[in-house]
Amino acid sequence: MGFLTEGVAVITGAGSGMGRSLAQQLAGMGASLAISDVDEKGLAETAALLGSPRGKVTEHVVNVADEAQVRTFAEEVAAKHGRATVLFNNAGVAVLGKFEELSLEDIRWLMEINFWGVIHGVFYFMPLLKKERRAHIVNTSSVFGLVGVVGQTAYCASKFAVRGFTESLRHELEGTNIFVTSVHPGGIKTAIAKRARLGARAKANLHPDSVSRFDRVAITTAEDAAARILKGVETYEPRVLIGRDCWQADILQRLRPVGYWKTIAKKIQDPDVRK
Repeated sequence: MGFLTEGVAVITGAGSGMGRSLAQQLAGMGASLAISDVDEKGLAETAALLGSPRGKVTEHVVNVADEAQVRTFAEEVAAKHGRATVLFNNAGVAVLGKFEELSLEDIRWLMEINFWGVIHGVFYFMPLLKKERRAHIVNTSSVFGLVGVVGQTAYCASKFAVRGFTESLRHELEGTNIFVTSVHPGGIKTAIAKRARLGARAKANLHPDSVSRFDRVAITTAEDAAARILKGVETYEPRVLIGRDCWQADILQRLRPVGYWKTIAKKIQDPDVRK
């Protein structure tokens, strides 16, 4: 993997989950890294797990929802690394509850991280990426950027938005040095459900119920997800679907664009259902 090995990878949400696994695998290849997260403790834990990598590693505490912080992040990467070759816009959060159980602040908080965080990253790192012979932008959408799910109105809105932005951006950058990939993870064994914010008007028991349901359907490890993403980068894949569940949802949505939800609902309630 020459491109990844010799480059400088910028990773948001590197303090846990897929971001941490991306950092570990890239460090193992010898890449230089600029890792960021709003969780300073988690970020430090990730850095410690990297051991003594061959490439240079810098840590940056960044809230991707804050435009000024992302601008400073890009400036720091330019100063400390001199370049950036691949940008992983991976940071993301969830909020639990149906639309009527959410406040406008719940939705605004999620959109500022999941969607505007991607916009900020692309906007401020684009100048560095344009200087490279080859560069890559990887934006993390979701299986919920392919299908709409009950109780996930805000999350689906953000991930459909990331998908639309990423696909349009890829068309705009066609023929340039920058390739763009949209990543759609299915259920990944991470802490996103445990860390999800409870909607302002949602019942308190919704959180443990949602975590339990997520744990039943999360079938892919963060390590496997990261490896699949890196393979997609190396082979110029415009869209990366991660996990059998994501592939099934994608096919189902194509076959039954209006009626897919009944089948998906059964699957979520009983992960042993095979339809």
